[in-house]
Amino acid sequence: MYPASKQCKHSSTHPDILQFSVTEKNPKSSFLSHSFINKLFFPSSMGALARPTIINDLPDVILSNIIAAVSDVRSRNAAALVCRKWLVLERATRTSLTLRGNIRDLFMLPTCFRSVTHLDLSLVSPWGHPLLSPRAASSDGGDDADSVLIAHLLRHAFPIVTSLIVYARSPHTLQFLPVQWPHLKYIKLVRWHQRPQLASGDEFNLLFQGCPQLGSLDLSTFYCWTDDIPPALELNPLVAGNLTVFNLMNASFSEGFKTDEIRVITKCCPNLKELKIACMFDPMYIGFVGDEALVCISTNCPKLTVLHLADTSTLSNCRADPDEEGFTTDDAKFSVSTLIEVFSGLSLLEELVLDVCNNVRDSGPALEILNTKCPKLRSLKLGQFHGVSMPIGSKLDGVALCQGLKSLSIRNVGDLDDMGLIAIGRGCSRLAKFEIQSCKKITMRGMRTLASLLWKSLVDVRISCCKNLGASSSLKALEPIQESIQRLHIDCVWDSVEEIENLNGVEYGFDLNKTNGGEASTHGNGFGDTFGSMDDDIMFNRNKRCKYDYDLNSVCMEDNGHGNGFGGRTWDRLQYLSLWIGVGDLLTPLAAAGLEHCPNLEEIKIRVEGDCRLWSKPSERAFGLSTLWRYHKLVKMHLDCGDIIGYAHTAPSGQMDLSLWERFYLFGIGTLNLKELDYWPPQDRDVNQRSLSLPAAGLLQECITLRKLFIHGTAHEHFMMFLLRIPDLRDVQLREDYYPAPENDMSTEMRSDSLSRFEAALNRRQICD
Repeated sequence: MYPASKQCKHSSTHPDILQFSVTEKNPKSSFLSHSFINKLFFPSSMGALARPTIINDLPDVILSNIIAAVSDVRSRNAAALVCRKWLVLERATRTSLTLRGNIRDLFMLPTCFRSVTHLDLSLVSPWGHPLLSPRAASSDGGDDADSVLIAHLLRHAFPIVTSLIVYARSPHTLQFLPVQWPHLKYIKLVRWHQRPQLASGDEFNLLFQGCPQLGSLDLSTFYCWTDDIPPALELNPLVAGNLTVFNLMNASFSEGFKTDEIRVITKCCPNLKELKIACMFDPMYIGFVGDEALVCISTNCPKLTVLHLADTSTLSNCRADPDEEGFTTDDAKFSVSTLIEVFSGLSLLEELVLDVCNNVRDSGPALEILNTKCPKLRSLKLGQFHGVSMPIGSKLDGVALCQGLKSLSIRNVGDLDDMGLIAIGRGCSRLAKFEIQSCKKITMRGMRTLASLLWKSLVDVRISCCKNLGASSSLKALEPIQESIQRLHIDCVWDSVEEIENLNGVEYGFDLNKTNGGEASTHGNGFGDTFGSMDDDIMFNRNKRCKYDYDLNSVCMEDNGHGNGFGGRTWDRLQYLSLWIGVGDLLTPLAAAGLEHCPNLEEIKIRVEGDCRLWSKPSERAFGLSTLWRYHKLVKMHLDCGDIIGYAHTAPSGQMDLSLWERFYLFGIGTLNLKELDYWPPQDRDVNQRSLSLPAAGLLQECITLRKLFIHGTAHEHFMMFLLRIPDLRDVQLREDYYPAPENDMSTEMRSDSLSRFEAALNRRQICD
């Protein structure tokens, strides 16, 4: 077992220096580059009687503090390369580590990281197999002594762990591992496989009994039942009373927590500061979350600073219908007065999520209370809330009064129009992150004006499932911030040629000084005041009147070095791009839509969704990944085809099976200079199979620059051997991180022996660096 992405060996030319092969995600962030280190320790010219002062002359205490202050993993690895002194100091100050070795290779378990307090064991190979069980150390069988031995070895290697992440597929893991560190304060459990056949709460009883000082528990990716939690908390009141962070936002829950369960959880954990919980808000179910549950939360846990309440239906990745109006048949069973009472009782809130599945009507008055009762609130997410911003004249209302917000996300707001959106831009002037989803009435004009109002602060934008905001119109709307935006999500719904021509010739904005009749306005209640400044003294200064002309065809068209101003096509600071695209659609129009030049784009996430069984074949040979070559700094990609549904085996006559669809989506990926790739194969739900096909394996082997490859599915052993042809590939893993993960370990796709043979072959190769 060895640390993630690290191998070491002694240099033959300099025996006092260790040579590491390191692959981390951000090489340019390492300020301790190899060239810098050579200048420090191997100066080209030294006098016979004196030498220049170098950083290694600093006292060990100061040098240790300098190295401890370095957080970037690759920079720390570079520091450890210098000499044994720096190696010892780096190891002594390393506090976080992720192990990626095979559990069979216990002799490779590192023992030099004695200061590690945060240990991640969730990615140990073979992924998803029990870490501690009678068969964990030997394929020939064994007993509990094997689990105890492995647990003791981990404690010996990392004696002061206080934070642990572990894949707990077997109860043995919870029984023997956490107890090794009596001072554990944070635990995150991971499990995508089925829950073992135990009585309700038994697993958590084992955990709580071994961790008396536990203060934070994360179950967001741990497959269990909702009725496992309350009994365990009631049986362990001391541990429950110590909990300050509890994450129960788990997408695997079929129905979410009910009112009775929430009452028990909040009563047993009165000191909670962070609570994230998946709920059942649908009034058609018995025990749905309503007024009583919300009041229980604010009454029992008044110290909360982070509160996330989301319906389980909102946790799925399924895209909504953009033609929907945003209103549901039934209303949520909690009133505005209840919301006001809850907000008044949680004065310390800094982050709030209320993502429900039924209408919350006329929510404006309750949201206005947030500004006064929760003055520290900085992040807000609302789903299915209506009336969030309904300005009349120059008066702001609803969420627009929350002036301290830095992050705002709104979903399925049926009555939000451009006027309300611009009012949000006026009132929430500090927004750095903004997400809008499934708001049918929003158009490019409103979004563009919002971007203009927030051009100084807005750096992260997500526009999803809005009928009037396709790819081209979304990018056109964001032109006022295209020089500053850093993270962006859009839907690849390609506008027609006529719509693009209209975008190029349309008058985009509002003249905020004009009334509806076109007349100038000063202090009246006309159109100008509605879109004016928050402060009338600023908007209508008597000595120097500020003209807010949002005709964005002409405003701020200054030369930015590229000669494009707002109207150009260069997104200078964009580093992360997320795309949604329907099955069968092409990626090739992306550049023409407005993303021709992104000189600093480093990471892209593409999610494809749809039923390919409705298609006979794609319209073109390739999806269009090769068009991403224009982004020269692109090194990391997430290609998520997991929501593509098709035929894994023989397809009916006239249709293609999933292997041909994989070839369609991966064709051309070898032309990109990717360093890291996360790939989710398409699925056949009838047989619960997500497997890498032969064409996919053949195309992936063409990515000769890859260093890390994570396949979120299964693969045959002989397909995996294709990947050995990638010369610099360092880290490969199969992860079935979806519900429910396959249980059958006897197929060639998931057999631990097959995975171990592949990893052994991978580790035997010589890597040039």
